[in-house]
Amino acid sequence: MKTENILVIGGTGKTGKRIVNLLQEQGHQVRVGSRNASPSFDWHQPEEWTKAVEGIDKVYITYQPDLAVPGALQAIEELVKVSKKAHVKKLVLLSGKGEREAELCEQVVIHSGLDYTIVRASWFNQNFSENFLLEPILDGFVALPQADVQIPFVDADDIAQVAVKALLDDAHNGQIYQLTGDKAITFKEAINVIAQVSNRIITFVPISISEYGDGMRKANLSEDFVWLIEYLFTEVLGNPNNSEITNDIEKVLKRKPISFSEYVNKTAATGIWNVGVKQTI
Repeated sequence: MKTENILVIGGTGKTGKRIVNLLQEQGHQVRVGSRNASPSFDWHQPEEWTKAVEGIDKVYITYQPDLAVPGALQAIEELVKVSKKAHVKKLVLLSGKGEREAELCEQVVIHSGLDYTIVRASWFNQNFSENFLLEPILDGFVALPQADVQIPFVDADDIAQVAVKALLDDAHNGQIYQLTGDKAITFKEAINVIAQVSNRIITFVPISISEYGDGMRKANLSEDFVWLIEYLFTEVLGNPNNSEITNDIEKVLKRKPISFSEYVNKTAATGIWNVGVKQTI
C-alpha cells in the first residue's frame, strides 16, 4: 500500500486520536492537527494553516466545537482554499447527522473540486465517558432533556475506522455516509445500562431544555457551550429523522456496528465510571 501524508485535524480528540493510531499502525505519515503540535493547527489562527497542510496528501477535518456554531462555515471555506493551494488531494469531513448548519459546511467540501467523503455521525457513545455526561454519571445524578427520544448512539471506534477507509480508499470518494449504532435507545435506558454494568446507583431525571440551560449557566459554563448543547438537544435530538438507523457502518466495514452494550462493558472495565462513587451493595 502506498504511504500517504495525512493531516488529522483534531488529532487529539475523540475520533482524531483513534484515526491517528489506526493510520500510524498502517505505516502512514500522520501529522496531528492540534494547538500543541508542530506545526500547530488552531481554528482561530488561519494564518498558520498553510504550514499545517504543506506536503499533505489528504486531510481529516473535525471542527471544534461543532460545525453548527457561528464561524464554522467561514472556517471550512478558508481551509478548503488553503488545502487547494497546497495541492491536497482529498478531504474527509466529520459532520453531524441532522444538523442543517453542518450540511452547509458539507456543501463547501462537496463543491471544493477535491476528492471528498462526508461522514455524518449520530451522537457518540463516548459522550458518556469522554465528554460532558461523564461528570454527572460520576455524581450519580443525570438530569437531561429529550428523555424519551430514541437515539442510535454510534461508537467513536466505528467512526474512526470508517474515516480511515475513506481516507485510504478511492472507492469512498464522493460518498456521504450516515453512521449510527444498530439500535436506538433513550438517555434513561443508556444510563440504566451504565449503572447496571458498572454496579452503580445512578438516578436519571428528565428535565426541560430551559431547565438544562439554566443548570449549565449556574455551573458557569460558557455561553457558547450552553448555546451549542441547547441547539443539539433542540434541533438535532428534536428531529425525529435522527432516530433512523442506517447500515452504512456495515456497508463500509463489512461488520455490524459496535453496540451500546459492547461499548459500556468495555468502558466499565477501565474503571472510568467508578471514581469516587458509591457502590451498590
